[in-house]
Amino acid sequence: MVILGLNAYHGDASAALLVDGQLVCAIEEERLNRRKHCAGFPSLAARACLEMAGLRAADIDHVALSRDPKAHLLHKALHVASRVAAGGEGVLGTLRDRLGNVARLRRSEEALATALGVTPGALRARHHAVEHHRAHLASTFFVSPFEEAAVLSLDGFGDFVSTMWGHGRGERIEVLGEVLYPHSLGILYTAVTQWLGFPNYGDEGKVMGLAPYGKPRYLAEFRRLVTLLPDGGFVLNPEYFRHVREGVEMTWDEGTPHIGGLYTQRLIELLGPPREPGGEYTERVCDVAASLQATLEEAVLHLCRALHRQTGQRRLCLAGGVALNSVANGKILDHTPFEELFIQPAAGDGGTSLGAALWVQHQELGRPRSVIMEHAYTGPAFSAQQCAAAVAELLPDPASAGIRIERLEPEEVLIRRTVDAIERGAVVGWFQGRMEFGPRALGNRSIVVDPRRADMKDRLNNRIKHRESFRPFAPAILEEETAAWFVRAAPAPTMLLVDLVRPERRAAIPAVTHVDGSGRLQTVSRRTNPLFHALISEFARRTGVPVLLNTSFNENEPIVCTPQDALHCFLKTQMDALALGPLLLERTS
Repeated sequence: MVILGLNAYHGDASAALLVDGQLVCAIEEERLNRRKHCAGFPSLAARACLEMAGLRAADIDHVALSRDPKAHLLHKALHVASRVAAGGEGVLGTLRDRLGNVARLRRSEEALATALGVTPGALRARHHAVEHHRAHLASTFFVSPFEEAAVLSLDGFGDFVSTMWGHGRGERIEVLGEVLYPHSLGILYTAVTQWLGFPNYGDEGKVMGLAPYGKPRYLAEFRRLVTLLPDGGFVLNPEYFRHVREGVEMTWDEGTPHIGGLYTQRLIELLGPPREPGGEYTERVCDVAASLQATLEEAVLHLCRALHRQTGQRRLCLAGGVALNSVANGKILDHTPFEELFIQPAAGDGGTSLGAALWVQHQELGRPRSVIMEHAYTGPAFSAQQCAAAVAELLPDPASAGIRIERLEPEEVLIRRTVDAIERGAVVGWFQGRMEFGPRALGNRSIVVDPRRADMKDRLNNRIKHRESFRPFAPAILEEETAAWFVRAAPAPTMLLVDLVRPERRAAIPAVTHVDGSGRLQTVSRRTNPLFHALISEFARRTGVPVLLNTSFNENEPIVCTPQDALHCFLKTQMDALALGPLLLERTS
């Protein structure tokens, strides 16, 4: 049985393929069309999934779309009516945009046929519409190692819901509660992110990095924005958010999504003038960031405690865009009764393609569970021949470009020479194996450097990443060494938990220790990524430090996917070396 899951006409469009119960591939559209957070139809991703599986369009039995336009119709109608009655500005324009999006969803069968190069009649698959947050819940519970667990999804909103929670048992998820739009922790976070001078889709992660530079001095003010309810839910104060009366101005075309302004003049009166993009990071700005992060954590912990009381479970599966807030995730283990936490690596909207396929497989078709997602390596891989062909195409005269190229085999030789470069202080691109699913580079599409060098953070930000200086970099650590270097030492294979570096170890790895002594760690297993584990092991053998700084292989673009992408990034930045499959490229001048 073949099930194709799709996230379409929503941020981080993606496709995922299940074949006879196994996850064969999952990939975001942005990695293929090179448009960050692409929100159109995942044409290239759907095609890539079938190609990787060696299947044709006619082989698909079920197509699962992670949106259901029919969900919560009554609530939607009542909300629009209340806005019209209140004289909300822009209501008709917003409604027209949303209806256009719904119309495209209803034409998804035609779009899929076009993407796969067949007529609609050639698709024999049965199509399913899966509500957005049910897809989120399925994306995490059904690939977790837990037979039973509490499940929680938190994001901006989708299908008129911002938050959903429930109880997973075997092949079933029972939904126990939800928070309807316009109340949303994701929108709260995005609105204040905009006030902080970060207007672009996906900028919320910057605030998480900025927050430790401030103190939560504005908690009293933030408690005017959101009220926590006894059942674990919450409500936003409509006076501070434009979307309550006017809706959310959004574009969901083939490019990067855009979300219009979300806060009102009342927020400016409460917090003061907003920071302009590119403006200074004043004490007030840092304190607002810290207060926002603390408010989010307070709400998430409140909800988690209520969910524990409701389910009695000590295991929690988490998904949704808010689940990418790795600082808040760590607090769940520290400050709630939950003892084990599973977070799907593509926790944001990209993961709903997988979730929709899993919902159909288990919840609708009753098939047994057969996948535990121990890693995120579900994208395409490229052979040594393909890597060599890309080099010949893009770098026909390497010597004149000041680049030396060697083919290093077996892998042990490549590892030794790569660590030689890292020890010299080189910035190294590491392109190996299957590409990761989700927003984190986890050792196959990574840039790796020596974490012992305090200057590496600034070098990477200034020379390669061209991003804000306050943003931290991740420590990738050998799984078996985690407890010796980090306080909580919980498994974090997908870089979605922040932990404190042990105080006595911080001086040894300054490039990956944030200002508050924390690190967004990745625990690296020999079982799931033997090559990356071997690379860190060789560095540890020489230096006594079982850690490498790991950041995504990109420069203000989606993470690289193909050898050509990797070479383009290498050549346009000041990277020193690139391990492209078995090829090692090093600058000589």
